[in-house]
Amino acid sequence: MTGTIGTADAPAPSTSHGERRQNNPNTRARRERRAAYLFLAPNLIGLTTFVAIPMLMSIVLAFFSVDGFGGYTFVGTANFERMVNDPLFLSSLGRTLIYLFVLVPGLFVSGLGLALLVRSQFPLVGLFRTALFAPNVISLVVIALIWKFLLTDDVGFVAKILGRVGITPPSWLGDPSYALATVMVITIWFSMGYYMLIFLAGLQDIPREYYEVASIDGAGPWATFRNVTWPLLKPTSFFILLTSTIAVMTGGLEMLVVLTNGGPANSTTLVIYYVYQQAFVYGEFGYASAIASIMVLILLAWSALLFALTRGGRFTHAD
Repeated sequence: MTGTIGTADAPAPSTSHGERRQNNPNTRARRERRAAYLFLAPNLIGLTTFVAIPMLMSIVLAFFSVDGFGGYTFVGTANFERMVNDPLFLSSLGRTLIYLFVLVPGLFVSGLGLALLVRSQFPLVGLFRTALFAPNVISLVVIALIWKFLLTDDVGFVAKILGRVGITPPSWLGDPSYALATVMVITIWFSMGYYMLIFLAGLQDIPREYYEVASIDGAGPWATFRNVTWPLLKPTSFFILLTSTIAVMTGGLEMLVVLTNGGPANSTTLVIYYVYQQAFVYGEFGYASAIASIMVLILLAWSALLFALTRGGRFTHAD
């Protein structure tokens, strides 16, 4: 006898408790957070160990007098009061502000200009980009030594070249009227390739369609830059303004030590060099920490102001 076997619906496969737990959105989110924390841990440990803790220790040290032999004496706000009456600190602060207001715009304009130039396609553009960025991969001490050799009075390369055409060069690093300006020019030359690279990344992130639309509308180079390039570079511009300010205020110590050692006549003694001098030449670690604390407060205030004025570099279509 032939029988017909009915096809009953197969029972749905049972889902184990482990599989349900694995597919739970909350569990997945916890795993992702745990992975994120693991990836962030090395940087967080490094920042805490080498930045946050030393910064807090420096602030605490600013309220002590250190005798150089391990002796600490609490002096309250005496180190901060000393700053107000210290003419060398006040002059170095004023000099640093001049240095800042020249270098930050100089680095911004030179970096943007070079980025706009090397964005274009022309023969050997890759070699040109590499040459502009190359100083950033060389030690700053080596760069300073090379420039010191080039600018040596009478026997330096620059002095010999100018002498051949009948020009008597000034003492670039030995004359107080020229020393700080010379350091500024060298710093811009050294750093502009780095900011060029950042601006170039920002320019390449702008969709080509925007430029095509501007071209169809008949916009010229200046109108295209003003209405397309500049608004879309706001996040990059914000980043460069912030990082270049911090770099100018806190960096370049090696160059100052090698080129001028703060001279002549303290004409290149910036705040960062004055902190180094007080701490490691005169052993005034408490006073140096107080000056460094004020620098940190100034940078924090400037960063907060920049965030407020530019909304952190964010922009909307209404802009």
